[in-house]
Amino acid sequence: MTAIRRWLAVCAALTTAGCTVGPDFHSPGVTAPASWGSEPASAGLTYGAAVDTQWWHRFGDPELDSLVGRLAKQNIQLQSATQRIDQARAQMHVAASAGLPQASWSGSYAYRHLSSHGIFSLAEPAPGSSFQFDFFANTLSAGWDLDLFGMVRRAVEAEHANQLAAMEARHALALATLADLATSYMQLRGVQEQIRITNTNIGLAQRNLDLVQSRFGNGVATTLDLAQARAQLATLRANLPDLQNSEAELINAIGFLLAEPPRALEAELTTPAAQPPVPPQVPVGIPSTLAKRRPDILAAEARLHAATAQIGVATAAFYPDITLTGNMGTESLSAADFFALPARQFAAGPTLQVPVFQGGRLIYTLRLRQAQQKEAVLAYRNAVLGAWREVDDAMTAYAQARRARQETVEAFGQNRAAFSAATQRYREGASDYLNVVATQAALLSSQSALAANQMKIETTLVALYRALGGGWEYAEVAAR
Repeated sequence: MTAIRRWLAVCAALTTAGCTVGPDFHSPGVTAPASWGSEPASAGLTYGAAVDTQWWHRFGDPELDSLVGRLAKQNIQLQSATQRIDQARAQMHVAASAGLPQASWSGSYAYRHLSSHGIFSLAEPAPGSSFQFDFFANTLSAGWDLDLFGMVRRAVEAEHANQLAAMEARHALALATLADLATSYMQLRGVQEQIRITNTNIGLAQRNLDLVQSRFGNGVATTLDLAQARAQLATLRANLPDLQNSEAELINAIGFLLAEPPRALEAELTTPAAQPPVPPQVPVGIPSTLAKRRPDILAAEARLHAATAQIGVATAAFYPDITLTGNMGTESLSAADFFALPARQFAAGPTLQVPVFQGGRLIYTLRLRQAQQKEAVLAYRNAVLGAWREVDDAMTAYAQARRARQETVEAFGQNRAAFSAATQRYREGASDYLNVVATQAALLSSQSALAANQMKIETTLVALYRALGGGWEYAEVAAR
């Protein structure tokens, strides 16, 4: 008993000391540029304030706000990501349980017959003893791995980092899903504007056809004028099916994000609405804060942390391991005295395990973990560089789309004036119908370009918000 107490004291001291082998994780440093590119900033479109985490409200569209409000609760991928977080949390507790005392109970009964020619033939049985007997036993066993060199602690650290990675992966998915929803919504309103423009031009073409038919009946217009007017009307009507198909696909895309069956949102979204306006300026923060905000970068950092901790697990496998074990119970040949004091039995003491020869398994496991950690470092660096590039690309695309707006508006105004003049000259008989056809086609093209430009401004702004890494918080608020 004195020796056992001495072992317990030594093991307790070693456990309290908390020797943990392997490298400690330190958040990787990032040398970020002092500011973003000058092109968007010079246009007065961005400024360096904190990134807006509820940026979809800045479009001032109640329908978009309503769709986002339903997204976090209904999206199936977000629900699956939540389950992966629960799995990672459970795995962490599984790893932590290895460092806690373990206990189990077993009970047994057996009717035995011993061979008279077996090992017991070496001893002379007591007078009247039988080789057939009942045997009752119950045992309470306990053990506690002291984790002297931190194998369990490093494993828990790795699983905790994996849990953080799962959480950041859900944040990244929430941001991507939000951006997909907003992009599809902007595209839907853009397509609906294209449908409205096409229908307006169909109405103009129909009135022109009526005019040509009237003039043809009066002998003023020619057969060529009549054919051109009819061809123009048919061409415009032929554009509608593709636009209507795109409208249906975008409505279904939004419905899919909300886990709705096809056409479930048709009644809600087929009513045309104006293309949402964009804010005059966008807060973009500074590059040095991007690594602390973008979920994909934070997930890569968490995976690097887990890989670093796994090196500690592999390193601890080279060191001795001590487990305190003990068992107590009773053994009896009769059920009557099964719980009697003389039937008790117990054993207690430490078990020392020392790796002597493992065929290279420990060495190559350590090398494997070190290589995985180096790969995680590269993945982290790649995530940071990719994030900077995405922000710069999105800012440039947004600025260029805004710059193109002025020229597109100018082209629309000139084409509208040209179409009006051509129509008036045809009414007065000063020009043929070919000028009307040409100017209306140019007008339709510039109107479509104006709607497409507005849609591009909106979608590139959504891409910029996504690249900046803000907005995933909506899913966390909805989950509470």
